[in-house]
Amino acid sequence: MTRQTLTQTLSLLAAIVYIGCAGDKPAPEPEPAAAPAPAAPAAPPPTPEPAPPPKAAPLRVAYSDWPGWTAFEVGIQKGWFKEAGLDVEFSWFDYLPSMEAFSAGKVDAVMVTNGDALVTGATGAKSKMILVTDYSNGNDKVIAKPGIKSLKDLKGKKVGLELTLVEHLLLLQGLQKVGLKQSDVTLVNFKTPETPQALTSGQVDAVAAWYPTSSQALTMAGSKAIWTSADVPGLIYDTVVVSPQSLAQRKADWKKFVKVWYRISDFVRDPATQAEAVKIMAAKVGVKPEEYAAAMPGTFFLSLADAKKRFVKGPGLDSLYGSSKTADDFNVANKVYAAPQAIDEYIEPELINGL
Repeated sequence: MTRQTLTQTLSLLAAIVYIGCAGDKPAPEPEPAAAPAPAAPAAPPPTPEPAPPPKAAPLRVAYSDWPGWTAFEVGIQKGWFKEAGLDVEFSWFDYLPSMEAFSAGKVDAVMVTNGDALVTGATGAKSKMILVTDYSNGNDKVIAKPGIKSLKDLKGKKVGLELTLVEHLLLLQGLQKVGLKQSDVTLVNFKTPETPQALTSGQVDAVAAWYPTSSQALTMAGSKAIWTSADVPGLIYDTVVVSPQSLAQRKADWKKFVKVWYRISDFVRDPATQAEAVKIMAAKVGVKPEEYAAAMPGTFFLSLADAKKRFVKGPGLDSLYGSSKTADDFNVANKVYAAPQAIDEYIEPELINGL
């Protein structure tokens, strides 16, 4: 073997050994995986808006056709109840159905005479007089046919009226004043709206009715009012009564209600605004303003100061307490209910005295 061949052979062997050694070299260790980036913290859920407080139910009030109550229409149309933050649902009724709605719990308050508040209370629907709107000053009348000139002339005659209601009491007060008794006349029961026809048709010699029916009875030719509530001011107070439950639960709202009323009363009594008030009231009952204006003096609207005086205890008719006692005596005597009522429990002076 030549030197050159040997050299080539050795070179070849060296290359083979190198390649083999290279194949036996361990693979480099893999790079460690990078740690995952920490996740961003989740955003907190939005804070829910607080639920609005539940809306209070409206005060439900029944009223009927009497100037001292029709006047509430002024406050309704002027938006004064809403302005005071009150939601009031006024419902228009005939008088007796308004009392029935209150007794059935369909309304929270009703407008009645102080004597009739005792009637509804004695039969189960207790109430609190929170407001006196007025007293009748002539709009309750005893009206006689031609030829009868005074209460004394009614002896032996027939008188048509709605038994045991306020006109019955008014008549008895008059008879007593002239020395007559109930037994000296014959009482014939008619619903108040029917009394004008009873007088015109000759079924009775006289009738007793409140406005507007009393004005209708006076349209009979020759008829004459021989006794009115102006002769006994304070006998008939016109009130707003509230159920004890509603008053306890919503006293602040009822105080606002009373406050709005005296805004109405001021508007009605003010000579500068009375014509506008009369126009609103007349439209509510569908008569001409001039006709309604003629009846306004027969209702004595009380100012706040006047009303506060009526809420002072006393035995006479200038006190709501004394007047209500007179009505209570009448109701018991005529068997409207059996037992005398606790007058103080029906009268709530707190709201009006707080104004």
